[in-house]
Amino acid sequence: MRQQLLTGIAAFALAFGTGAALADEEAELVINGEIEIVTKTAAPAHLDGALEEIMSGWRFRSDETQAMQADDFDNPAMLMVEDAMVAWETAAGTEGKSCMDCHGAPEDMAGVKPTYPKWNEAAGELRTIQMQVNDCRVNRMGAEAEKVDSTAALAMEALLSSVSRGMPMNVAIDGPVADAWQQGHDMYYTRYGQLELSCANCHEQNYGNMIRADHLSQGQVNGFPTYRLGDAKLIGAQTRFKGCIRDTRAETFDPGAPEFIALELYVASRGNGLSVEGPAVRN
Repeated sequence: MRQQLLTGIAAFALAFGTGAALADEEAELVINGEIEIVTKTAAPAHLDGALEEIMSGWRFRSDETQAMQADDFDNPAMLMVEDAMVAWETAAGTEGKSCMDCHGAPEDMAGVKPTYPKWNEAAGELRTIQMQVNDCRVNRMGAEAEKVDSTAALAMEALLSSVSRGMPMNVAIDGPVADAWQQGHDMYYTRYGQLELSCANCHEQNYGNMIRADHLSQGQVNGFPTYRLGDAKLIGAQTRFKGCIRDTRAETFDPGAPEFIALELYVASRGNGLSVEGPAVRN
């Protein structure tokens, strides 16, 4: 009886508002009048049987929120990008080096963000872009690592994302990352918490519907880190994962946990073909 009650509650919450239209199904995103963003395209091959097309979360937001992201002067996340640009040029740590000393201007990093998370051969591990930045900080600059999804870490990720806007997500899922990708895949379809909900229940089976006041998207992460208006700050993908699992009334993982690294890889791969658009603006 208890199981039936919980299942019924979850089904009612997901069904509430069924039939609600997308904010604007035909909307197209062009940032600053020049950076064309692919927000809808054919799903990658590994989603065969699950989704025919993939859509950015931008398509599920209100006209006002969409407009904020279309202009860097209106996008509040660009203030954090400006902070990161200063940090990029500033020497830190015992080695007295800055990011610019090794990597040149931020624009020279265009094309990096679309491939993360990715395998680091030298370290023998799967890394997010924040992990890679921390490796540089610790081993090349002699500086302390930033906490996962901290303000500084998210600002730097936002900067690296901003210079790749318009480029297609292209995360590898085979080779040495195959096991982690499968782990992330399995997590995506695992039901968590008292509500017994999986990522797929909301973002694959019910996108476009309303759950409470939220217009469910496909849960794509091509726009992360994203400025969430409700939080008035940048939010990282793994912090969002933590919040989603918490909302199922389950014990959750912390950002930086191996489980969330694997899940970030899998979810990023679901968006292969969509443009990098971070730092995005969401509700």
